[in-house]
Amino acid sequence: MKALLIAGALAAGLSVGVVLAQSGPEVLKSKGCLGCHDMDKKKVGPAFKDVAAKYKGDKDASAAIVAKMKAGKGHPKINASDAELKAGVDHVLSQ
Repeated sequence: MKALLIAGALAAGLSVGVVLAQSGPEVLKSKGCLGCHDMDKKKVGPAFKDVAAKYKGDKDASAAIVAKMKAGKGHPKINASDAELKAGVDHVLSQ
């Protein structure tokens, strides 16, 4: 019985600290990216396919874009974790 209570408390404590990672498309939707960007056509910002074409072959592109988005340089500052930004940017660059 005691072991069961300890195991339950441990499981409950671990579940509170778990943050589920979002996929690239989920990040784009939840962070409002789709308000200014579209996959295939220019809106306020460039089409994601055009961004992917611009950075094609640039292995440092993902880190550079994430840094710009976090700092708000050349793009409105995005309130998201590094992992969320990387997931969204990597998805865009894979198009």
